[in-house]
Amino acid sequence: MSDAVTDPETDARDEPPVESADAEAASETTGAPDTPLRVENLRKEFGGITAVDGATFAVERGSLTGLIGPNGAGKSTTFNCITGVHDPTAGNVYFEGEDITGLRPDQIANEGLVRTFQIARELEEMTVLENMMLAPRGQLGESLYRSVTPGLRSGVREQEEELRERVWETLELFEIDHLAEEEAGNLSGGQRKLLEMARVLMTDPEMVLLDEPLAGVNPSLEKKLLERVHELRDEGYTFLLVEHDMDVIMNNCEHIIVMHQGQVLAEGDASDIRSNDQVIEAYLGENV
Repeated sequence: MSDAVTDPETDARDEPPVESADAEAASETTGAPDTPLRVENLRKEFGGITAVDGATFAVERGSLTGLIGPNGAGKSTTFNCITGVHDPTAGNVYFEGEDITGLRPDQIANEGLVRTFQIARELEEMTVLENMMLAPRGQLGESLYRSVTPGLRSGVREQEEELRERVWETLELFEIDHLAEEEAGNLSGGQRKLLEMARVLMTDPEMVLLDEPLAGVNPSLEKKLLERVHELRDEGYTFLLVEHDMDVIMNNCEHIIVMHQGQVLAEGDASDIRSNDQVIEAYLGENV
């Protein structure tokens, strides 16, 4: 099961994420961008190896932001520190103004910050439909008391019917509804990526971290995934994307963060990054 599955005691949210009036007013007053995710002086050491060395950056709400860098730059370790897979050695991670540094992955997911993985994770012997039904938060049926007590079980059934309808709508959005009764272990790599993205969406996230979502995906499925990401971004979702395909990053991300040797080397839009001498020397090469 994906790490996006969260605490059943947390109420599910039925609406797409929207900017709070207070946050919007503060942003207009200060002129500063609204940044739900902020990483400050993040450091992660493994024994004598420093994988992330003082990385600092922020992600603007409603954006599709790219995080790039050569192998060993610290991108995946940064993702893992943000989402609670690793405890940072130093520094802080803030989400929606709250310090989430050191929280467990399920606690962070409960806050509305979820992720996908380079290798999609699913319950292989369960169907696509069953995998999807597990994802939403606040399910009444996860309480044994509610599930077996007469008079309360009807509420469990009603919620499951509503969730099933949402699942079918989401599967149709990702065009994998024809695979609903297929065991997840029988899906292709690209289909598993679509399932993971669809399952993440069922948690009603505020922000999604995508860790190489297009790796191993054929061109037609790649196009489909990118279309879904853009549609969701237009609805107000925020994305931070790690991807090695530079054409994907340059053509789809309005803001790009470049990491090198565990530090943030540069930030900007595609034209800024293409023309940055430090980035060219460290990563992109002379022919970019």
